[in-house]
This record gives sequence, C-alpha cells and structure tokens, in this order.
Amino acid sequence: MGGVLIALIGVVFIFLLMGVRVVRQGYVYTIERLGKYTLAANPGLHVIIPFVDRVGHKVNMMEQVLDIPGQEIITKDNAMVGVDAIVFFQVLDAGKAAYEVSNLYVAIMQLTTTNLRTVMGSMDLDETLSRRDEINAKLLMVIDHATAPWGVKITRIEIKDIRPPADISNAMARQMKAEREKRANILEAEGLRAAEILRAEGEKQGAILSAEGRKEAAFRDAEARERSAEAEARATKVVSEAIAGSGSQALNYFVAQKYTEAVAAFATSPNAKTILFPVEATQLIGSLGGIGELVRDSLGTGEGKK
Repeated sequence: MGGVLIALIGVVFIFLLMGVRVVRQGYVYTIERLGKYTLAANPGLHVIIPFVDRVGHKVNMMEQVLDIPGQEIITKDNAMVGVDAIVFFQVLDAGKAAYEVSNLYVAIMQLTTTNLRTVMGSMDLDETLSRRDEINAKLLMVIDHATAPWGVKITRIEIKDIRPPADISNAMARQMKAEREKRANILEAEGLRAAEILRAEGEKQGAILSAEGRKEAAFRDAEARERSAEAEARATKVVSEAIAGSGSQALNYFVAQKYTEAVAAFATSPNAKTILFPVEATQLIGSLGGIGELVRDSLGTGEGKK
C-alpha cells in the first residue's frame, strides 16, 4: 500500500507539473482545448488541464522587422529598377495572427512584394527616385488595411534602396554634371555682370562727385573773386574820396606809403646783402617831406578846431 500511494502521489505531481505553463514577457500563448482555440495566455504563470489543453502557438507580440528581398520592377516608362524594402509590424491579436492566416511572415512578405510592384509600376523612373515618401505612404495604407483581419498592425514601410540600370545611372550622372556646370556658368556670368554694374555705378558716382566738387570749387572761386572785387572797389572808393577831399596831399601820402613799403621789402629780403637804390634819394626825402606836411596840416587843423 505504501508503494502504491507513493506512485499515486508521483503521478499526481507529474500531472500537475504538466499543467503548469510559464509565458515569457513579450509573447502570448494560444491555448487549445481538444484542438479548439479557447484563450490567449498573457505573460505569467498559467495552469492548464494536461492531455486536454495544450499550447497551440507562441505568438511574438513585440514590434518586428521583416526584410523584403530585392526584386526587379518595371516602371511606367519601361525602366527596370531593383528595389529593397523593410516592413515594421506588430501583432495586436494573437488569436487572429495564429488562426486567421497560415504563415504570417510569408503572407506579409508576399503582400508587400505584390503591392510594391503595383505602386512603383504606376510611376515613371524619375518619380520612383524622387517620391520615396509617397511610395512608403501608399504601401503602408494598402498593406495595413489588408493585414487588419490578421490582427496585425503595420507600423512602417521603408524603401531601402532603388537601383536603376547602369546605362540610366551613367546618363543621370552626365545630366547632373551638365546641370551643375550650367549653374556654375550662370553664377559666374551673374557675378561678372554684378561686378560690371557695381564698377559702372562707382564710376558714375565718382564722376558725379567730381563734377559737384568742381562746381563747388568754381562757385567758391567766383565768390572769392567777387568779394575781392568788392573790397577793392570799396578801397578805391575810399582813396578817391580822400583824394577828392584833400587834393594832392592825400595822393602824395599814398604814394609815399607804397614807396616806403617797397623799400622795406627790399631790406627784409633774405637774399639781399647790399641794397642799391635805382632812384634818387631826394625823391624819398621829398615823399617823406610830403608826409610830414600832411601830418602838420592835420595837427594844425586840429589845434585850430580846438
């Protein structure tokens, strides 16, 4: 009896041990009872009925990356291009992902391949090379809608590489080189034109300023001559009035003054060592005598007035 009891306890323990299942984080196990899907076991410890319940599928619930192999696609303008892509997806419903589609990864890969041919086949080569964002958006919308019944969410689709034919690549390289040379020539021509315009503007401004300077200088010269003439006229008027009022005495005074200034200039000359007067001394004495008479007359007149 003791051995039977121990054997019975051992069988019960093994039976219970077979019914314990631990689900890892990031996964969901589908539980089938007698071959029928009954529940989805989330991460943690679960107990099932051995020989009645079993784990059907271990579904990865994390976001996954599926690499779409390279393929050749004919564009709208009959150009053959090679394309590589990647698909990011996440399972949202483990039951649908396990039982609504036979092989989830192959199904997503084939669905992406066919729609990639459809989308890029409706575009020209230039459009396929320049509109990657538009291609990605179209593929995402179509494939996400198609995989929704499988409990899958397509998060992103990215075109990794687009390889045009070698001859088209060479032609595009030559076209790009010619376009860059064209832009360089245009920029150089525009730079030369701008330099010529600036140079012409500078010469124009210089000519204008020079003309204005000459105009201002001429105006200043004319003004100076006019003022000099006015001063000379006033001096002449004063001399004339003095001569008219005093007669020959004023005339003698002015002549003697100029004569004396001329002789003083000869005396103060730095190169003059000896002065020879080409005039008679009596002329200078006569002039000085005339000045003295003028002074006496003026003093006598003043005393008479007093």
